[in-house]
Amino acid sequence: MSIHKVKISWKNEKEDFSYFEYDRTHIWEFEGGKKFTASAAPEYIGNIECINPEEALAAALSSCHMMSFLYVASKKKIIVESYEDASEAVLEKNTNNKMAITKIYLRPKISFRGEVQPAKEIVDLLHEKAHEECFIANSVLTEIIIEPVY
Repeated sequence: MSIHKVKISWKNEKEDFSYFEYDRTHIWEFEGGKKFTASAAPEYIGNIECINPEEALAAALSSCHMMSFLYVASKKKIIVESYEDASEAVLEKNTNNKMAITKIYLRPKISFRGEVQPAKEIVDLLHEKAHEECFIANSVLTEIIIEPVY
């Protein structure tokens, strides 16, 4: 077991607190002193230059899947040279008519070291096992679609 702490802080800098006027910009502070400026998504009057929660969820899932994939590959003695992912989170109404991230697409592109490259079927099995092991995937209701780029 482990515990992961995050502090968020926001301060109202305006007199007008109407929906269209208040600033959504806030700070995420992680253990070790790492700080990031976050906001709402631009579609919800946020600052496009900041990380938004929807992007952060996609990044967390993508990162966790990658870490799980690297773990599974290393156990199988398959050497990964590089790993990139272009993930997408889809925000829309769910079956309860509530706004939710209903799907996250992971599109990993992986290079392997060595003359003998793993077959597509082996890579697909590694993704399947990584998905089963991914802490974040095991924590969300969101549909996760893995579309490897070959």
